[in-house]
Amino acid sequence: MSAWAVVIPSGRFEAERLFHHDNLELTGISDRHRPAPGDEVLVVRDDQERPLVVALGRVGAGVPQRAGAAPGSVRDQLVVTYTRRAFDEPAPADALALDGPVTPVDPATYRELAGRVGPPADRRTYLVSLDLPIEASSRAEAVRLFWSYVRELGPRELPTYVWPSGDELAMQAFVLGAEANQDPEEDDD
Repeated sequence: MSAWAVVIPSGRFEAERLFHHDNLELTGISDRHRPAPGDEVLVVRDDQERPLVVALGRVGAGVPQRAGAAPGSVRDQLVVTYTRRAFDEPAPADALALDGPVTPVDPATYRELAGRVGPPADRRTYLVSLDLPIEASSRAEAVRLFWSYVRELGPRELPTYVWPSGDELAMQAFVLGAEANQDPEEDDD
């Protein structure tokens, strides 16, 4: 097995931060650098200042090369199954020299950078709430409107409240996957 660094496109990075996905699917990966199923992967955000490891994963089987495609052409898809996520606390990867969207990584560098991600935190129960005042003529209509608002406004505009189960005083609002002050009397500066 080999080790690789895969750069997550900025738009996809935002989607991965906001929604839970089991896999990262990328297209347009050339045969020049092509991980094989089972290879280990550092998922990297190529920040303008420095690369950051945002997840670890393993290459899945993906989609085979397109029928009728010439040898050496671009394959349809590279699928990385997440084994550890660090989107909220990425690890610096200054020693990583990226060479495009997929870069081979020597095993020692992989182990060192994967070690920076650290072990997964203990899981605990959180309560998550989204409350919307909705005017409707029936309960069923209110539910339909609720889901329409959620789909339309989504995590970019709707604050979601989260707190550890049993500790309501620790409630915090999140917008776009990050803590957000919702008190109009407090200044965020």
